[in-house]
Amino acid sequence: MNRALIVVDVQPTFCEGGELAVEGGNAVAERIARFVDAHRDEYAYIATTQDWHIKPGSHWAANPDFVDTWPVHGKAGTPNANLHPAIARLGIEHHFKKGQYSSAYSGFEGIEDNTDRIPTREQVEADTLAGKTLANALKAAGVTHVDIIGLAESHCVKETALDARTLGFEARVFKDLTAPVSEELGIAARRDMAQAGVVLA
Repeated sequence: MNRALIVVDVQPTFCEGGELAVEGGNAVAERIARFVDAHRDEYAYIATTQDWHIKPGSHWAANPDFVDTWPVHGKAGTPNANLHPAIARLGIEHHFKKGQYSSAYSGFEGIEDNTDRIPTREQVEADTLAGKTLANALKAAGVTHVDIIGLAESHCVKETALDARTLGFEARVFKDLTAPVSEELGIAARRDMAQAGVVLA
């Protein structure tokens, strides 16, 4: 059994002081860093995902409803869109950036890009067509099981876990290595994940 670890959107933009802060985000980042240090050898593949918005259309709004529209966040090329320092120091090799020109919640919507470039829409489309996706990377590594951690549990962690199940991977989310936008939304997310067969550990 080959297992992968997916660290979802642990970026300053989603931590205290960021544009879309999740309460406890910085503490989650530090716990994830300690977890990776202790368990790195258990994984055949480790990847991060990042919101890397350039022109994501209606995903950004001047008067957001915080359901389908949001204030500017994860803006490509800004410090808050980079990996959280606690995660950056881990030296993870594979990075998937998502939402360049659209809304994107699931890490499986991202493309592998280990640079800080700000790609054109055409470059993103070309990379997608070339198969630089998370699903293809996991399959190439022979991965059958994925552990998903990061921010926020109620949104991008949930959507990544649900997509993992849809794509045929066994999926597990560590509840102490994530945090929801609110407890109410966290409860709903955990219910949705459990119904899809995601293991909540």
